[in-house]
Amino acid sequence: MDMKNIARYIAIAIATVGLFSACASLDTTPSNQFASSNTWNSAVLARAAVNGVYQALDQGFTLNYTGNNRGVPLDAYSSVMDIDKNWRAGVPVTQGSMTPSHTGVNQRYRMYYQQVYRANDVIANIDNVPETEMTAAEKSRLKSEATFLRAWAYYYLNTIYGGVPLYLENVVPDEATLPRSSQAECWNQIITDLTTCINDANLPGKTTDGRVSKGAAYAYRGIVYQHMGDWTKALADFEAVGNLGYKLYSPSNGAAGNTDFFDMLRPENENCDEHIFKVNCIEMTNQGNPRSINYGNRCTGGSAWDNYLPNPGHVERFENADGSDFDWEEYCPGYRDLNHLQRIVFFLRDGLKDGTAAGNWGTTAATKWNETRYQNMVDYCADGGSAMDKYYLNEGNEARIRYAYTNRDPRLEMSIITPYAEYFGNESGVGDHTWTLRWPYILDAGEPYDIRTDAPWAFYYLWRKYVAEGSECNTRWVYSQDIILVRYAEILLRRAECLNELGRTSEAMQYVDMVRARAGHIKLSDPGYKGTDVSTQAAMREKIRNEFYVELGGEDSMYFNEIRWGTWHKLKFYNYTQYAADAAQNGSNGLMEIWGKTYYSNLDVEPLRTSPLWPIPATDRQLNPNLTQNPGWND
Repeated sequence: MDMKNIARYIAIAIATVGLFSACASLDTTPSNQFASSNTWNSAVLARAAVNGVYQALDQGFTLNYTGNNRGVPLDAYSSVMDIDKNWRAGVPVTQGSMTPSHTGVNQRYRMYYQQVYRANDVIANIDNVPETEMTAAEKSRLKSEATFLRAWAYYYLNTIYGGVPLYLENVVPDEATLPRSSQAECWNQIITDLTTCINDANLPGKTTDGRVSKGAAYAYRGIVYQHMGDWTKALADFEAVGNLGYKLYSPSNGAAGNTDFFDMLRPENENCDEHIFKVNCIEMTNQGNPRSINYGNRCTGGSAWDNYLPNPGHVERFENADGSDFDWEEYCPGYRDLNHLQRIVFFLRDGLKDGTAAGNWGTTAATKWNETRYQNMVDYCADGGSAMDKYYLNEGNEARIRYAYTNRDPRLEMSIITPYAEYFGNESGVGDHTWTLRWPYILDAGEPYDIRTDAPWAFYYLWRKYVAEGSECNTRWVYSQDIILVRYAEILLRRAECLNELGRTSEAMQYVDMVRARAGHIKLSDPGYKGTDVSTQAAMREKIRNEFYVELGGEDSMYFNEIRWGTWHKLKFYNYTQYAADAAQNGSNGLMEIWGKTYYSNLDVEPLRTSPLWPIPATDRQLNPNLTQNPGWND
């Protein structure tokens, strides 16, 4: 059955029979709870039970990101992006509010164990289905799918919480009292499960529809080997993924000006050969892709929210078109000498000196208020007239700042809406239209059609990646674009990383170049490349890591990579943008306007300064006296 139809089947089952009721803190509800005791006598119901394991995976990604802590995108914990200030309480990891009793800590723990328990139910019982109902080959394949999904859940548990209890068969809640296994023991069990999948002759080598494949098992086993520091075994697994037929989506073959990178994530290409494992989304409530509403803006899907905003430091990672490092001073001379408010002058729309920029401010109280603030802001950034007179171009200010983004790695404009870039969206009362990200915002429902955000008094970078266009999503929560969990470009970068760590730096370059060339960006081996010399292992390591960011930012890969690299705490809690706005900002980070004004700083708690591990939930420690707590956390 096609995975899109499976998702619809599950959604209907949930609505009609309450398929997945929760019990206790660890969800030990069998995946056949919705049926009779004869579930394993029926191939139809047994297949539905397997689909229930997939649903346990899906629901953590398709539920409301802001109303349910378990659904917060993992990249919101990384240096890639920050949450809008009105919603930041939903990210306790970076707001100094994390405790073992926090709802978000408990919800994620439960979510992953729910998947473990449903998988265990299938693994233990699928062989009981009569041969007249289901072939041995199908039983084997479905058992491997459940085994993979159990390994996937333990991978997330082990990365976020450290060693956890390894339940390999279902138990009743009162008997869920296993002590924690070590992190190494958990890695080894995950490898055992994934190896079982790889060795199953009945599991297909390649799928692109969201069902488990050997390719997915090789990919995640390689990732686990990277966490363990076994670069040789990881490399072998990533090579195996390529041998199964996965490849970059690149119909243009890297032609100049191509949009293959952007198109690869579009709904119309969601089953392309690059997609190794993903969450299938459909146009149904709680089954759609919520990134569109949470990454989108008020001109998205009728009216989205832009809850998650790219950090300026992340945008600065994108190289110039010739491969050299981006430097604001190159595009806006004097930028370095101005404070974070004076730098606004470089981002102002044209026509401020002669008054032609004002246009139609509208008649509502909100737009009139913004008009007043707009004039006050212009006066302030002028700093007594000197900044405005010295740096502002009444005609050409927009073009100058535009060049600072268009003369860059093409993936920047395909991932993020930057100042004065256009976006084709859909707004309630307006319909499909093209809007432009200008500063200051004037009006979105008519001329000049500025992009409106959830905070029109601030100027942020906005996501383009995973955001619906036009009327393809008019009801916000039901966007059908699948959520990609691992794709072949990531495997190529991981392959390059392994080669470099093994001292084979020159070999690593070709795989980085494959990813860059697909996007139309200059290759490291190109004679015209003007970037950092990558002939040494240390230099190539930094280049590969940067490539991870620009290729995968916003796709929920970078939080775990920052943990693996040991860079997470420094990047998330300390300033890393160019030219810290003033001395008071040094040593902090958080939600920033494009020019560096900080709306809030990220706040940690003492245990996170020595380890990225979350606390074990207090409720689970109360239910299981054998659960020990991670160092530094007090229940």
